[in-house]
Amino acid sequence: MPQDAPPTIDPIAAQRWLEVPADASPWLHEEVARRMAERLQWIRLQPATWLDWAPTRGGLLGHGLVAQKYPNSQCYVQEAGVEWSSIAIKKIALPWWSAARWTRTQPRAGPPPDANADMVWANMAMHTAADPQGLIQQWHRALAPQGFLMFSCLGPDTLRELHALYARLGWPPPAHACTDMHDWGDMLVGAGFAEPVMDMERISLSFERPERLLQELRGLGRNLHPARFAALRGKAWRAQLCAALQAELGRPLSLTFEVIYGHAIKPAPRAKVSPLSAVSLQDMRAMLQAGKA
Repeated sequence: MPQDAPPTIDPIAAQRWLEVPADASPWLHEEVARRMAERLQWIRLQPATWLDWAPTRGGLLGHGLVAQKYPNSQCYVQEAGVEWSSIAIKKIALPWWSAARWTRTQPRAGPPPDANADMVWANMAMHTAADPQGLIQQWHRALAPQGFLMFSCLGPDTLRELHALYARLGWPPPAHACTDMHDWGDMLVGAGFAEPVMDMERISLSFERPERLLQELRGLGRNLHPARFAALRGKAWRAQLCAALQAELGRPLSLTFEVIYGHAIKPAPRAKVSPLSAVSLQDMRAMLQAGKA
């Protein structure tokens, strides 16, 4: 992928966004998690261990759907920091008086040991990553051979109405550019994944008032574009924005969100054919297990 391609993300702004406390998951993220969980019915592998990546923003209810699907699987929770993972686990864990605690394995603060997870579940995290290749490599390291990645993120058609409005008014971009699903597929293959399967859908959200629209956008994320307006906006500008939204987007106010879903497998390692080959004990075990399967 060319260096000037999306994501156009300011890494400092992206890190600050990761550090903002999140009390609840956005509605859109929970809805996407529900739709992604439905795709698990096509997966034959029953993971003994799985990693939930950033579930607080990715979807706490979505975590519950996956946990119900794999009640006997050990789950690890990975957030921006260890303390955040502990907070997420407190929100996710079943109460002590719940009978389901006796039939469902409780989550642990991650990450799991390298090459230990059979599934990485990453809902709505990739489009805010300043270094997506590095993030994908982290997921690859976490997975055991023949493990699989399930992820979702926003695509380039997201907020196209808002981008057009800002451009017409001569304002800097309202959000960073998102990556196309074909580029995500290329990055997955480049990181060592195999058989990536990508699909996309568009979701339209409608709002009665501009103020409600802006409130929802603040819950979904921040403007991470390096060319975003660098100073603080005033009340007059906000009033102008609300008036423009009301005039341009119709009634109700509708915004488009392009949602990308992806699935890929970490293949078993293969020994290189040469006069003298060195294979690690971990890779040798993985190749033997793959041969038995």
